[in-house]
Amino acid sequence: MDWSQLFDIESVVTWMTTSGLRILGIAVGAYIAIRLAAVVTRRAERAFDDDDPTTMNEREKRAATLGKVLRNMLRVVIWAIAFLMILKELDIDIAPLLAGVGIVGLAVGFGAQSLVRDIVAGMFILVENQYDVGDIIKAAGASGKVEKITLRSTRLRDAEGKVYIIPNGSMDVVTNMTKRYSRFVLDMGVAYKEDVDEVMALLKEIGDELEADPEYGGKILEPLQVLGVQDFADSAVIIRSLFTTKPMEQWGIGREFRRRIKNTFDAKGIEIPFPHQTVYLGEAKPANGRLKVELVGDGEIMRGSAPDSTPHRAPATDSHQPDSSGGLIDAED
Repeated sequence: MDWSQLFDIESVVTWMTTSGLRILGIAVGAYIAIRLAAVVTRRAERAFDDDDPTTMNEREKRAATLGKVLRNMLRVVIWAIAFLMILKELDIDIAPLLAGVGIVGLAVGFGAQSLVRDIVAGMFILVENQYDVGDIIKAAGASGKVEKITLRSTRLRDAEGKVYIIPNGSMDVVTNMTKRYSRFVLDMGVAYKEDVDEVMALLKEIGDELEADPEYGGKILEPLQVLGVQDFADSAVIIRSLFTTKPMEQWGIGREFRRRIKNTFDAKGIEIPFPHQTVYLGEAKPANGRLKVELVGDGEIMRGSAPDSTPHRAPATDSHQPDSSGGLIDAED
């Protein structure tokens, strides 16, 4: 484009009807391409939908994760291509620009190694399918439900609504608590006097009743397993049992299982030990030359010179009469 003819009406009209229309077509085409890519990816996600709005299976979570990442990547690529095509229509040589971008990218690569590490880690997360959108994970000291995954970071939201943005390169160890299935493990303590075989049979009965409940049975993948005596604690015998459930259903199953155990054990008289303390109120050491005297019966007085001495009974005399405040008097030796 000849910039000296910028204010030439005929040249402007000519440019508008040629390059201008092509630039407009490029922008509109890029927008349509992005919208079309979004529609295609969302339809692909719905192809894996199991029509259950309450839970997401593994295929749904995988499709949602890859769909979001793919839409973001296509958006960036399409606009980048459109930008280069517009520069060409403006008669701007893009070859030096691309060379400069390559040099700048090399410099940024050396200076922003953490960013490169995050992107590479994000690629491996997606390729290896370590976790998906909708999974509940623990990583980098935070835990919560995965809301978004990008090549650079992962966004979590915990039960309190707090949002954590974690760079992918900073996650050394990731714990996925909802991969394919989940488990609820219960270590139940009962008193040493209880029959452990009876308790184990009762736990199995409660588990079978829970599995037969229409509200909870569909969330349980395997019947309750009572593994047996796990430990001998200070005040309880620990019996371990576990449920295998659908992903993210272990907490609801666990709460209902505990509720039924408490009600059943109370009805059956099975003791669930709990920590407690017994407080003894002692007496101060008697002073030298003082004797504590307590009235214990009609005409009898209990004497003792120290807490470890053996008390003896003596006939009551006028010099050792109980006072009106509590039946205790002090007498001189």
